[in-house]
Order: sequence, then C-alpha cells, then structure tokens
Amino acid sequence: MAGRVLVFGATGGVGSALARRLVARGVEPFLVARGTTGGAQALAMLAAELGCGHLAADVMEAEGRKAAVAAAGEELAGLAFCVGSILLKPLARVTEADLVETFRLNAAAPALAVQAAAPALARGKGAVVLFSSVAARMGFANHVAIGAAKAAVEGVTVALAAELAPHIRVNCIAPSLTRTALAEPLTRSPQMADAIAKQHPIPRLGEGEDSAALADFLLSEAAGWITGQVIGVDGGRGHIAGRG
Repeated sequence: MAGRVLVFGATGGVGSALARRLVARGVEPFLVARGTTGGAQALAMLAAELGCGHLAADVMEAEGRKAAVAAAGEELAGLAFCVGSILLKPLARVTEADLVETFRLNAAAPALAVQAAAPALARGKGAVVLFSSVAARMGFANHVAIGAAKAAVEGVTVALAAELAPHIRVNCIAPSLTRTALAEPLTRSPQMADAIAKQHPIPRLGEGEDSAALADFLLSEAAGWITGQVIGVDGGRGHIAGRG
C-alpha cells in the first residue's frame, strides 16, 4: 500500500491511539475531527505532535467528507472511521429522531465516507476499518437505537467488502465498553465501572489502545488476506459469560 491513512474521529481515544501507532510504523495519518469548541485546537495539537496533516470537518455533512478526502490526497492507504455515539434510552423514551440520528452517525456516515474515498483507496489498494459494538449482537436493555445502528455497521462492512474487493479491504471492530470521553458517563463512577468490568471474562474495561492495535493491524499489509470480518475487542464478552 502507498499513501496516507485517513482517520476520522482522530481526537477520540481510539482515533488518537491509532494515529500514534501509524506514525510509529512509518505510515502518515491524515487526521479529521469536528471543529467544535476546543476540538479544532485538540486536532491541531495532535497533528503538530505527530507531524501530519489535519482538517476540521463534520463527517455528518457531504461537504465535510468530500473536503477531508480531497485534503488527504489522491491515493489512500487506508481509512478508519473512529466516530460514533452511545445513545442509551429505554424503548418507551426512544424517538424517531433518536433512531434516525443514531443511524446517520454510526452507519450512514461511514458508508458515505468510504463512498467519497473509494477512488483514492482503490488507487492505493487501501483498507477500511469501521467500528461496531458488542451491543450489535448481544442484547442489552436501553440499547435499541445504538444496537440497531451498530448492527447496521456490520451489514455495511460485509456489503462493502464484497463490492470493493479485490482492491479495497473492509473490516470492522466490535469493542465492548471502552474508557473514552464518549463513554465517560458510564465509567466516571468507580463502582459502575467495576461492576461492568466484572461482566467480562477478562475483567476490565477496554482502553483506546486495545481497539487501535487491531485497527492498525487490519490497515497493514500483514492483514492483506483479511476482509469482510467483524472482530470483537471485548474482553471475551461477546462469546463468553463473565463471572461477575
């Protein structure tokens, strides 16, 4: 592969860890994150630290996605869509807008980002990494919106892997609860974090580095015969009963 790796959601725990891993193995990332208050500054600081290009853009908007792809260059070695949400609501309180917006961010936006980047990825014989969740296949209360959206990501993954082969590989990572800013409402309480950790066969919460390590591998030439896969980084929770 040649070219850069386009990292959407670069200032999050997984995205920033992935960007650092890419640089460590000699691959240049191009960092994209929303230009919210403080977000643009964090993005610029990370790009300066790593010595790479960056752009503040909204992945929910077509113009933002197109601008990011254009700024990253005509040939891409990979694309990682490290953007998502965790909307937890009981069924009685879920609205149509909740379902639509959760789907747009978690499933539609990555599909459209790959659509925008497909020509550059094909030129670079690149790879794509998307993110699902353990909740896509396991039933958890209050997860109807996010569980449905993340299950859709897995459908997007296999469909794109089929359509874009052999020149572009597409895989998906399905983490369990990971210590990131996004998950902070669930992890800020030590008691709650400990209780959730004990539900995993490996009794801890995930760290951004856990998913970033697999994403880095899937984007590399070492994973050149892997496509259309959904791989759990979940402490075993997706397949094994915990002891908590």
